[in-house]
Amino acid sequence: MTLAKSYLYIIVAALLTISCKDTAKKPESPIINTETRIDSTKIKSDSLAKQEEESFELTEDNAIDFFYEYQQDLKANKVKITTSLGSFTVELYENVPYHRANFIYLTRKGYFDYTQFHRVVKNFIIQGGNSDDRKTGKKRNEIGRYLLPPDTRKGHKHHRGTISMPSSEMDNPHMLASPYEFFIVVTDPGSYHLDSEYTPFGRVIEGMDVVDKINNQPVDEGDWPMQNIYITKAEVIE
Repeated sequence: MTLAKSYLYIIVAALLTISCKDTAKKPESPIINTETRIDSTKIKSDSLAKQEEESFELTEDNAIDFFYEYQQDLKANKVKITTSLGSFTVELYENVPYHRANFIYLTRKGYFDYTQFHRVVKNFIIQGGNSDDRKTGKKRNEIGRYLLPPDTRKGHKHHRGTISMPSSEMDNPHMLASPYEFFIVVTDPGSYHLDSEYTPFGRVIEGMDVVDKINNQPVDEGDWPMQNIYITKAEVIE
């Protein structure tokens, strides 16, 4: 073999070695992790759904249909109400579906938080869900303006500890219920003259001593407590 051919073989061998090394080091195609891939279509869909939920407003025309659908798969039936004087828990009746669904819905929306027990009638009732704070009016406007029909024929009576819904102060010959407020009976054994006019939709199952404590607070001539009694938190117990 001539010297020229020897050099040629050496050069070719070197080139092949470099080529093989480059091929070995060539990065593989990136693996797409399908579990973490961002689906822009889903983001748009979720965003749209959230916007629709935030812009949804209850009215006289859609409230009944809405709560009919809302209560279809509703399993929750207890709400814990924490006040500036302590906490109590109510259990909601399943056979009063619209009032139960309404109370759960408003609780989950945070409506009752920072409202007050604004009416206290000695040895009769405590009434909550309203406030002289503008934020309460704003929350009502955002949720909507609607009433609920009375549901007084399910066999529930206004025993002591019953939670019921007052009628609206609006022009209301049919005693439609004001969905944003509720009252709890403290009379022993009960206030049964209310049975045919208002809808009992649950009962206090824990913390009745706190309800009595609220009922014993000093009030002014309009039954408004002399010192504000706040609902600091209302939460659904799942």
